[in-house]
Amino acid sequence: MSNPINRILFEKPNLPELSQKYTVVDMHFHSVHSDGRNTIDEIAEHAEMMGIGVAITDHNEIQGALEMAAHKNVLSIPGIEVTSSEGAHILAYFSDVDNLSRFYVQDIAPHMGSDTMNSTRIGLETIIRCAHQNQGVTIFPHPYCGVYTGVANQHFEKDRLGKLLDLVDGVEVINSENLNKWNLKSALLGFNLDKALSGGSDGHSLYQLGKVVTYAACPKDRKSFLATLKNGHNRVVGKEIDILHKVQSNGIKLRSNLRNYPQLMEKNISYSRKVIHIKSKMLRDRVKTRFHDGIRKNASFWK
Repeated sequence: MSNPINRILFEKPNLPELSQKYTVVDMHFHSVHSDGRNTIDEIAEHAEMMGIGVAITDHNEIQGALEMAAHKNVLSIPGIEVTSSEGAHILAYFSDVDNLSRFYVQDIAPHMGSDTMNSTRIGLETIIRCAHQNQGVTIFPHPYCGVYTGVANQHFEKDRLGKLLDLVDGVEVINSENLNKWNLKSALLGFNLDKALSGGSDGHSLYQLGKVVTYAACPKDRKSFLATLKNGHNRVVGKEIDILHKVQSNGIKLRSNLRNYPQLMEKNISYSRKVIHIKSKMLRDRVKTRFHDGIRKNASFWK
């Protein structure tokens, strides 16, 4: 692995310049097949105009990725963003659409919820193992974020999180939808893991396409690009979108998630209770420690 500190840059990508020298891909983008606004044809046209590739990573759905693969003028990385039974998301990428299809049909579709945006009924360890069995590359998107969809959340005990980070191929270090403080924590996690580092816009509209990209000095084909990513010889550049566009993007996602609203509410309530419980326990532990420290100091004073 090359030095990760030199591989992450928080600034606006100069796409014309980068695309002249490197293979450049937005590794995280959504279409109308899950909770995005745009069709695959619209996304492909925009990506070609910008001179970049794109990974369509719809939630628990591969139709968009398969359609994008038919656009030969755009480098596409077949992918999917799977929602685990725990609620945390994981990205899986494939150099071959047949491997993506096999992974989806055999390992994801049988465990789907009632709607595309529902959680599946399989845990993260199983998803990672199945993706690897189909020659997939696995990445935790937005590992730090404000909700349960990032793996570094309160649902996972420290030991289990450590094992998951051992299993996965890498983490997403910049996500344009995330807050800067969470992206910085994700980047720090990437530094410490010494694994694959990726970046993507997590875009839900064309405005976001290319706001965060992963680029590498490699041939412009899927197999070469994913091998370079997995070996740590790529770079990530981009920054967060402004608050107004975050609100607009969240509005797009909310409309797509209305059918899934009861499950989302259930997960948010469950996660909030967990966070409150953990923070309350930490507060009680601190008070108890200070109380016992005070007793010891008083006892020492009166000796």
